[in-house]
Amino acid sequence: MKQARPLTIANAQLVTPQGVVAGALRCADGVIASLGTDVAAQEGDGTIDARGKLLAPGLVDLGVFAVDKPAFHFGGITRAALMPDQSPALDLPSRVGFIAKSGKPDLWVHPLAAATRGLEGAELAELALMQQAGARGIATGRRWIADSGVMLRLLQYAAMLDLVVVAHAEDAGLTGAAVATSGEIATRLGLPAAPAEAEALAIARDIALAELARARLHFRQVTTATGFSLVKAAKERGLPVTCGITPAHFMLSDLATADYRTFTRLSPPLRSEADRQAALAAIADGTVDVIASGHDPRGAEDKRLPFADAAPGMAGAETLLAIVLNLVRDGVIDIPRVFDLLARNPARLLGVPAGVLAEGHEADLALIDADAPWIIDRRKMAATADNTPFDRQGAQGRVLGLWKGGVALGK
Repeated sequence: MKQARPLTIANAQLVTPQGVVAGALRCADGVIASLGTDVAAQEGDGTIDARGKLLAPGLVDLGVFAVDKPAFHFGGITRAALMPDQSPALDLPSRVGFIAKSGKPDLWVHPLAAATRGLEGAELAELALMQQAGARGIATGRRWIADSGVMLRLLQYAAMLDLVVVAHAEDAGLTGAAVATSGEIATRLGLPAAPAEAEALAIARDIALAELARARLHFRQVTTATGFSLVKAAKERGLPVTCGITPAHFMLSDLATADYRTFTRLSPPLRSEADRQAALAAIADGTVDVIASGHDPRGAEDKRLPFADAAPGMAGAETLLAIVLNLVRDGVIDIPRVFDLLARNPARLLGVPAGVLAEGHEADLALIDADAPWIIDRRKMAATADNTPFDRQGAQGRVLGLWKGGVALGK
């Protein structure tokens, strides 16, 4: 789907890394041609009046578990990096190649190659061939690779290919079949629980191995105070270590599980209030690089079960932008930082020319009313399943228009 004619969006608040500036943006041949205060439409351009609303890069959602176009379009997501935990796993070049084409023409899907065959943590998959087939990174999936020798070889191989490794940070020897974080809430509820230190142990080992291999390492979700401290220390040493988080882990604590509602059954499990506050601090001080939806729609057959038997996951694509905009209203971060977390940084990790309003970058754009109020209602969600932990919560921020490569998308 190619852009038929140039497009100029005028009277917008342009969200750039340097700040929000009033102006216009012109795109042609699928890329941003110019932007700023002195940009004007040329003869033959299509034109749109933004009426003073935010014009931002389309969101780049790093680490989703399902391709869910209606939900992505509602949430302003133009690119999604798909985790390898599919059926079958993305551990062969043919599977990666199919996924890399699956979103066309109205969504960029960037597959993350399975680190090991079958995601079993034992034998490395064909990483170089999967990169050639379209993989933009390597992921361990929902599991931690327990064998340090395998993890070191993975990181060394990834470093040679200049691919980021997206790691799950929980020591499986400690977590076992746990569905909650050890503490007062889990004890009162009688849920199988694991200590929060399971995350710190996994992070510490993987950072040490990444330093040895000189590899780029991204922890898809860091959720504990100790985990953030380890990542921050690695960054201060100059290591190419980054981390992400999902909205549930900075908006909710384990108190949200008190009624056994399985929509709050997540992996990693919800943490203590102290860890939640540490997450907010880590977002504010730059320790957190990416906020992702963790989009994992689960139907009734997976969620309408006892808490300990329910599958983890949340449908997060539609609520991602609105929840993160809460951080602006709460004074945690500003608007440019929002789109660093949601677009610029994940695009950089994936090595794609998107995620920022800059000349020569892909014209993946979102027109946003940051103040538009709405109620999150699982019964009205566009996603293939409605397992949101934010059901009936008030939100602000709606996507008014979305463009992929300069071509308008329906929502």
